[in-house]
Amino acid sequence: MTQEKDLKPEEEILSQQAAQSEAPPPEQPKASQAEDYKDKYVRLLAEFDNMRKRHERERQELIKYAHEEVIIECLKLYDDLERSLSAFKAREDTDANLVKGLEMVYNRMKDLMTKYEVRPIEAKGKPFDPHTQEILLQQETAEFPDGIVMEELEKGYTLGGRVVRTAKVKVAKNANPNL
Repeated sequence: MTQEKDLKPEEEILSQQAAQSEAPPPEQPKASQAEDYKDKYVRLLAEFDNMRKRHERERQELIKYAHEEVIIECLKLYDDLERSLSAFKAREDTDANLVKGLEMVYNRMKDLMTKYEVRPIEAKGKPFDPHTQEILLQQETAEFPDGIVMEELEKGYTLGGRVVRTAKVKVAKNANPNL
């Protein structure tokens, strides 16, 4: 090893820096260490609390949507019941008791859907929304502005605000694109 006197000024500076980097860090006072531990504890506690809250939200979400598949299957029956009721009401020779019975079943089904927060998606006369609607047909017309839903071919539904079935719609397309 060379002696300090023999070192050039640059080497002397580098030697001093190397000696400083090899030296252990000075010990923190006990109060500062306690503050560090307290800070770590508080952060860990907050992180744990946030994790617990997130887990609870996820659990509630899972419970809320656990019956989603059954609801989707019930929607088919609900639509069939609604169409049957409309068809029987339109006929003049239908037994009034049959219509009344269908209305009772339909109303119970409607109450069940309301209980589970199943809501129809309003589409007719509104602008097309790709998140809640699916275009099955487009029709050229001057009657409606471009992109407006002309007709709802199949109702769409949400379950607690989440779309479970998109509405199947017919959308207007302007016959004159300059409008």
